[in-house]
Amino acid sequence: MKIADVKANAFAMPLTSPAFPLGPYRFVNREFLVITYRTDPDALREVVPEPLEIGEPLVKYEFIRMPDSTGFGDYTESGQVIPVSFQGQHGGYVHSMYLNDHPPIAGGRELWGFPKKLATPQLDTEIDTLVGTLDYGKVRVAKATMGFKHRPADHQAVLDSLAAPNFLLKIIPHVDGTPRICELVRYFTTNVTLKGAWTGPASLELHPHALAPVAELPVLKVVSALHFITDLTLDLGTVVHDYLAE
Repeated sequence: MKIADVKANAFAMPLTSPAFPLGPYRFVNREFLVITYRTDPDALREVVPEPLEIGEPLVKYEFIRMPDSTGFGDYTESGQVIPVSFQGQHGGYVHSMYLNDHPPIAGGRELWGFPKKLATPQLDTEIDTLVGTLDYGKVRVAKATMGFKHRPADHQAVLDSLAAPNFLLKIIPHVDGTPRICELVRYFTTNVTLKGAWTGPASLELHPHALAPVAELPVLKVVSALHFITDLTLDLGTVVHDYLAE
């Protein structure tokens, strides 16, 4: 293989059989359970990197069921997104993500910098209740419940939240173990079709775990809950801050 061939074909690991295909990445019937809760502001300040800024001490705990995603297949995801602002622009900082499918783990980390780890999240309907669970190995880390489709939610508010930017801390090490890339990345979701949105009573419990520390942002009070289904495109990102350039 010639040097020019390497340069022409290198976009992901491994070179001759990449773990994920080139985008765009389109998701159909993406189902969300999002529980917003109030947490300890000091704990938030410990994990949100500058130059992002936090306002109210809120966290959005998400379970996302993705049955049809371009190149990534059928999988489920769970994690925490923290409302933040960057230079006056409001959005969300993706703090943790756990999922059960290798291609989106590899692609999410390598392309955008999503903080993805392998685990076993599930989102199901049990009789009259939407139930989300996250297990890390055999250990239960999170459980959320919500009354199934109790009341319609404000569609415009959901669309506005999906149109807001999200931020990621992308870290890729050098071969000597020092950071080679350390960047704040911003990305958007686009081409959104909202197929339904509901709210209702909800609960959330988080359990301590050494390697899945979602409970380090403790649940002080559940503020709201949303269940919605969308089609959307996950756009590629842009670098808005390079930590190594300072």
